[in-house]
Amino acid sequence: MESWLPYFVIVTALAVILQMAILLAMYLQFRRTAEHMTRVATDLQSRLTPILSRLQLFLDDTQPRITTLVTDAAEIVHLARGQAQKVDRIFTEATDRLRAQLIHVDQILSGTLETIEDTGGRIRRTVSGPVMQVSALIKGIQAGLEFFRARRRPAETSSGGDPSDEGLFI
Repeated sequence: MESWLPYFVIVTALAVILQMAILLAMYLQFRRTAEHMTRVATDLQSRLTPILSRLQLFLDDTQPRITTLVTDAAEIVHLARGQAQKVDRIFTEATDRLRAQLIHVDQILSGTLETIEDTGGRIRRTVSGPVMQVSALIKGIQAGLEFFRARRRPAETSSGGDPSDEGLFI
């Protein structure tokens, strides 16, 4: 066993040296990467700084304008809302007035039609009553005359009647 011990020590020393070399390579690579990243960040910062400065100036310049625009837009919306409410009120009042006028016109027309219908009924009763009475009187006279004629001509009544009687039959 004693003979293996120097070999294990040598192998262990070689492993430690190999690990140290790997760690040194990793350190150097990380250092290069860090330097590269620092250069990229510095370059990016040098390019972005003027852009950000201009953007800040632009925002500082436009902020009062934007504030004014927002204030004006709010006032326009407020005025438009007020005008819309006025227009709505006017249309509502006009609609209510129109509805009242239509109801009034409907009442007038209904009253007129009822009056015309009542007058028509009165005229019918006034005119048709005497006309019917006159018509009945004429029919009575005609029937009386026919009766007297029929007595004078008994032969004609048995043969079927007078052809002129057909026009008088209603």
